Amino acid sequence: MKATIYHNPNCGTSRKTLEILRNGGAEVRVIEYLKTPPSREELMRLYERGGITPREGLRAKEALARELGLTDPDVADGAILDAMMEHPILIQRPLVETEKGVKLCRPQDEVRELL
Repeated sequence: MKATIYHNPNCGTSRKTLEILRNGGAEVRVIEYLKTPPSREELMRLYERGGITPREGLRAKEALARELGLTDPDVADGAILDAMMEHPILIQRPLVETEKGVKLCRPQDEVRELL
């Protein structure tokens, strides 16, 4: 099975998710999204495939999200996506895609549904 993980190596949950994928026998493509962020179109495709809204994909605990006012419930999805494109740190991780679908794997055991 092939899997793609949008990964931050400094994140423990992301590292554990990657380990589960590898131990599960997946052929893993690792994208360090802070270095190589997905395009807006790719991120929208992933979210749509996973049934995830941009708000759900927002790393709301990130101080920058609050500073930019993105945690306000009235902020439109488009504005959240724009902020994610400008500041990839705002993309919640780890985001994993396999032939079975797309999931935000928090907690990391969520990834097992994709194996």
